[in-house]
Amino acid sequence: MSEKTLEYTHEGSTLEAYACIPEGASAPLPAVLIAHAWAGRSAFEVEKARALAAHGYVGIAIDMYGKGVLGSGPEENGALMKPFLDNRAMLQARFHAALAAARRDPAVDPARVAAIGFCFGGLCVLDLARSGADVRGVVSFHGLLGKPGNTDGRGITAKVLVLHGNDDPMVPVSDVVALEEELSAAGADWQIHTYGNTLHSFTNPEANDPGFGVKYDANADRRSRQAMLNFLAEVLA
Repeated sequence: MSEKTLEYTHEGSTLEAYACIPEGASAPLPAVLIAHAWAGRSAFEVEKARALAAHGYVGIAIDMYGKGVLGSGPEENGALMKPFLDNRAMLQARFHAALAAARRDPAVDPARVAAIGFCFGGLCVLDLARSGADVRGVVSFHGLLGKPGNTDGRGITAKVLVLHGNDDPMVPVSDVVALEEELSAAGADWQIHTYGNTLHSFTNPEANDPGFGVKYDANADRRSRQAMLNFLAEVLA
């Protein structure tokens, strides 16, 4: 594999994505953008990009906060995320800037792009689909699901896969039902996989605070990863 950074800008902010490209690629390849959790682009998302490259995709861990910006704990992470939750149009525009930067890369087939995201990143990829972005599909892992308020009445062309822990205290069942209704009304091709007895952050081996609502679950991690791979094989064929 080869690795590099992709620098781009949005509204005066310099952002830096990490890209991992399968070794020996002789033609543009399908790409999968990875949207980070609330702490910012970290080693977790970089490893996801590398894993996707091992499956033949260009894995691109995008940056929503700014070059080198990482939260150090819940309070700082929340402060970094809050402006995007408060201004979903800004969130969507920033993701579109990352999408444009990815499509400019010569290693990427611009017609075959998907996006996945974790926690806050799960919300980001759903908003990408809600905004009408021309991507093949999006996958949300234990993401926040609430509607943005600026995309009502807009159709969703991207296929949608949501991978959700049933006992996630940050996403009540009512949010899941509301998302089902929203996606159906938008004419989306959608799936929601719900894992029983599973909390938030179930894909992160470092998540181990049930009192805060986060805990790694090896079964849900394995099952959701396979669901994602099946989905990507379909939408990026």
